[in-house]
Amino acid sequence: ISLTDPNLFFCPFLYMAGKYEFDPWTAEEREALKRYLTFGGFLLAEDTMGTRGFGFDAAFRREMKQLFPGHELKRLPPDHSVFQSFYLINTVAGRQRVNPFLEGIIIDNWTPVIYSQNDLSGAWSRDRFGKWLHECMPGGEGQRMSAFKLGINIIVYSLTGDYKKDLVHHPFIRRRQNL
Repeated sequence: ISLTDPNLFFCPFLYMAGKYEFDPWTAEEREALKRYLTFGGFLLAEDTMGTRGFGFDAAFRREMKQLFPGHELKRLPPDHSVFQSFYLINTVAGRQRVNPFLEGIIIDNWTPVIYSQNDLSGAWSRDRFGKWLHECMPGGEGQRMSAFKLGINIIVYSLTGDYKKDLVHHPFIRRRQNL
């Protein structure tokens, strides 16, 4: 979907990924995305190359500074709701392990933008025959499973926010982890 599409506001979750630098967004695109994110929308973005300050990373950081000049991408703390929205997550990885953390833009108590440089989608990708497209390095299949769990948590967080901040559900999740 384009950022100026009127149907943008019917999408609860936006995803963008890339390796290379992209052209700056227009003022109209920035305004639409800012309105979308400010009114409860969510964006997961990932640099699939994982090189800080180059290509997609440089362009995405530039656009976020333009979009939210008073907020910057910051490392999400380990107690952030995204790490406990379904699974209890203590490892951040994807197809690769570039950063052991996620970054986000936090506005009040909501994080409408989460950014990864670990290529989560690369860990999830299969070809039409069901074969994994990419090896997960250096952690193999355990790393792939962690990427799936993190993806599920991100989706649950995007749709529910931090309603689980009360921690009442943690004993149930811990029991499931021990199965």
